[in-house]
Amino acid sequence: MEKNIDWGNLGFGYMKTDYRYVSNYKDGKWSSGQITTDDKVVISECACVLQYAQTCFEGLKAYRTKDNKVVCFRPDLNAKRMAESAKRLEMPPFPEDRFLEAVRQVVKANIDWVPPYGSGASLYIRPYMFGSDAIMGVKPANEYQFRIFVSPVGPYFKGGAKPITLRVPDFDRAAPRGTGHVKAGLNYAMSLHAIVDAHNQGYNENMYLDSQTRTKVEETGGANIIFVTKDNEVVTPKSSTILPSITRRSLMYVAEHYLGLKAVEREIYADELQNFKECALCGTAAVLSPVGKIVNHKEEILLPSGMEKFGEVTQKLYDTLTGIQMGRIEAPEGWIFEI
Repeated sequence: MEKNIDWGNLGFGYMKTDYRYVSNYKDGKWSSGQITTDDKVVISECACVLQYAQTCFEGLKAYRTKDNKVVCFRPDLNAKRMAESAKRLEMPPFPEDRFLEAVRQVVKANIDWVPPYGSGASLYIRPYMFGSDAIMGVKPANEYQFRIFVSPVGPYFKGGAKPITLRVPDFDRAAPRGTGHVKAGLNYAMSLHAIVDAHNQGYNENMYLDSQTRTKVEETGGANIIFVTKDNEVVTPKSSTILPSITRRSLMYVAEHYLGLKAVEREIYADELQNFKECALCGTAAVLSPVGKIVNHKEEILLPSGMEKFGEVTQKLYDTLTGIQMGRIEAPEGWIFEI
């Protein structure tokens, strides 16, 4: 049944939909899983997730293409990344094939919540899992719940993407050999103070440096970073403590194979930031967010692309990747998962 929603004016926030997916892990195995209308999670007051933050999550989207197909973008990589996150947190990985089937089921059940093509909106999909039984001592849970809910969301930037300002904070995001490379809830919890502090100081986001030497660029609290050199080379930081963004990996492929640019993953030092002509944050929510200014303590770096719009190369990257997602441009094999 068609939903009475003003799709063009949706914000980026949670809206309760009709159905969600749930599977429980008990006695060493996952239950068969089911679609349910119940949006409430009932767990013990002593549940491991509440005491010791044993939880991980993913984020992806479903879109309507120009020929009205409903598709997801590379969900196999979300399934794989979630399995890696679970292993690092001593949780039983949800099987990757079942992850894809669960995504298919929950999107299909909520098909009327998928915004129309051309509205700029999409259906955000949030798979997550957590330790659900009572755990008093510091140890992994024995029982877990895997769930997926969906919510229609508008474009991350209403009225177009205006370049943002980053600051290099005195806070660290992730320790060497820590959990910075997995999508654990605890990574995001510890970034909240730093982002509130950044906003209070007039900045949009933090650009973290590596915590070991504090000389190399890592990522922000919720997104990877890409840079463009004056020679139109697309560069992204190489580090074992940042989350392997699916959007970033896709953009690097697009840069090389669709736009014919050199795409390089390497260590990027803070003292070379003034050499880049463009910068953008990349992730599921916004795809690309242009950066116009980086403030590293007393040093203020204004990127040549300016504070008004995307740089030329990042605009092409954005247009190409969103074109692939929406079915306007032919996708590499295996990138589009049809619901």
